[in-house]
Amino acid sequence: MAIFRLLTSCLLALFVAASFPAYSSELLARADSRMPAMDDSPDESLMVSTVLVKKGQRRLYLMNGEEVIRSYRISLGDNPEGHKLFEGDERTPEGDYTLDWRNSGSDFYKSIHISYPSGKDREMAENWGLDPGGSIMIHGLPNGAEDMAFAYTGLDWTNGCIAVNNQEMDEIWQLVNDGTPIRIIP
Repeated sequence: MAIFRLLTSCLLALFVAASFPAYSSELLARADSRMPAMDDSPDESLMVSTVLVKKGQRRLYLMNGEEVIRSYRISLGDNPEGHKLFEGDERTPEGDYTLDWRNSGSDFYKSIHISYPSGKDREMAENWGLDPGGSIMIHGLPNGAEDMAFAYTGLDWTNGCIAVNNQEMDEIWQLVNDGTPIRIIP
């Protein structure tokens, strides 16, 4: 009986996928990186980010306008509360940045750079006599850690980056263009 139910479910799934090919390809479309024109929204705080990170919820969202396309469980820095102040504080920055370049040969399974530090971040760190740092990325697991992926789940283990598992990193890598805005909130 269980085999019959499984077979029926598989056939139904194939029928639905074949009936809605545009929907399937739409799911694979890149995340929309368009933001409202400045004329439409002079207040920068009203701009919508394409990638939204909610640190307190440990979630990263790929957005198309107001619609969530994908949602991922994330790991943050070892000291996740508050805005990144200086290199080595193990905090993940908060604010509006850009995903500006990517590295397929990083120390982690693929990485996409976050444009931290901003001018304001640099100024704040300099006022304290500190280096703001700057190698903040969205990335997968450390290279060679695939067999231990379960050990990273639910832990904050980075030095301030945003980490997902390797399969999720493949999706993000494909769906997000360089130049995509990212908003990181507490």
